[in-house]
Amino acid sequence: MKNFLLFVAFVLTSLVSVCQEPFTITHGPYLQALGENGVNIVWTTNKKAIAWVELAPADSSHFYATERPKYFAAEHGSKTESTVHSVRIEGLRPATRYRYRVYTQEVLSHESYIVKYGSIAASAAYRAELPTFTTHNPSADHINFAVINDMHQQNDVIKKLLGQVDWTDNQLVFFNGDMQNNSRNEAQIFSSFMDTAIRIFADRIPMYYARGNHETRGEFAAAFPRYFPTATGKLYYLVRTGPVCFVVLDTGEDKPDSDIEYTGIADYDAYRTQQAAWLKEALKRPEYTSAPYKVVVAHIPPFGGWHGEKEVAEKFVPLLNEAGAQIMLSGHLHRHVKKAPEANGWRFPVLVNSNSAIIKAKADARQLQIEVFDLQGKKIDAVTIAPSK
Repeated sequence: MKNFLLFVAFVLTSLVSVCQEPFTITHGPYLQALGENGVNIVWTTNKKAIAWVELAPADSSHFYATERPKYFAAEHGSKTESTVHSVRIEGLRPATRYRYRVYTQEVLSHESYIVKYGSIAASAAYRAELPTFTTHNPSADHINFAVINDMHQQNDVIKKLLGQVDWTDNQLVFFNGDMQNNSRNEAQIFSSFMDTAIRIFADRIPMYYARGNHETRGEFAAAFPRYFPTATGKLYYLVRTGPVCFVVLDTGEDKPDSDIEYTGIADYDAYRTQQAAWLKEALKRPEYTSAPYKVVVAHIPPFGGWHGEKEVAEKFVPLLNEAGAQIMLSGHLHRHVKKAPEANGWRFPVLVNSNSAIIKAKADARQLQIEVFDLQGKKIDAVTIAPSK
């Protein structure tokens, strides 16, 4: 009886401690789905809240010189009450730099028509430099970008690779899949890689995610889009900035849907078929057809070994060939591979980045120069692409 009472006391003490925990921002903010006219700003809190962003031009004016517009996290006309906050801001001007500050107000209770609010938590502003971002410029004469993949929760490797990037002139970063081993809970997402990414760049330079097969695994995998939203709501999309149009694909799992490892939860063959139907139409859009450089970002390469590779080769590659794709950047294999175009396969080079290297690229009017560097910063390979005519 005594032990039971001690246990009850411990549980009650723990509950009181949780209830008394100060309301705070736990992770972020970070940028997602940045385009010419819009952006998603994402962050998390330790308790349920409503959320908004205040936005201002990144000019010489004081942030509080005037009341700044507020953009709320909302769906279907209602402000969302959540611990994961994603504010979509539309109507921005291309090639424009903005400052922003995130706010959240705790929701203590919501019963019928009555909502009781608690304290407000916001990103630091007093004697702190607010983060900024710059919307994409489709007319830019050059861009720089970087790609890493298959980090599998190795924050030390992420730091070494991203430490090679010149952040004064790098417009975007791609995570090309398998940044974690599986998806078990929110804390894992941030401890595995996102807290590191936020500290290095992700609050001011956009990161785009091509989901890998390991992000599809685990009981928390279905929550992936909440943390990595896109402008379309799909995990495959086009991104155009400057002279480059990126085709970001979600290649799904690598084994057949019936494999015992997926315990009956996988349906990726149908998903890739649906994605191919989207791709056929997307490759006709002007942001793609007018781009001097057409780059495909896809975690699993089309080499035709495992089932997932065959699916990529059969469902995506013919469409990409017909539309004049110029290179595919992949991962998945944990080793560096470069394959030239093949007559009966892909008509573009395929560059597979290892899990211990970074791709750094620069596109201008003359060429798209793609270079691969190892952990020590030594260049180990390069591909040069001429602009399409």
